[in-house]
Amino acid sequence: MSSFATPSIPVDLTRPAPAAPTVAKGANADKIAKTAKDFEASFLTAMLQPMFDSINLAPPFGGGAGEGAFKSFMVHAIADQMAKSGGIGLAPAIQREMLKMQGAS
Repeated sequence: MSSFATPSIPVDLTRPAPAAPTVAKGANADKIAKTAKDFEASFLTAMLQPMFDSINLAPPFGGGAGEGAFKSFMVHAIADQMAKSGGIGLAPAIQREMLKMQGAS
């Protein structure tokens, strides 16, 4: 049986950790809002995809070789529209946390 030695990593505890990046007041608020909406849309896409994968009734695109690619576009478009229409309340919570992390709350 061999033993593995953990290499020692020198740590300088006297040096402070780097500060989180800050944002000028209002400078990135629009970018943060868009990022939060985009994240919510991605989350909704991941939630909706298994639902559409399990539907075996009438395929939305009538079957064929390209249906898989177009179905994923459709699911993403549905999720994007849901997020733009208010979504499930995830974007505002993410936006608040991102602003708080940036010190701009």
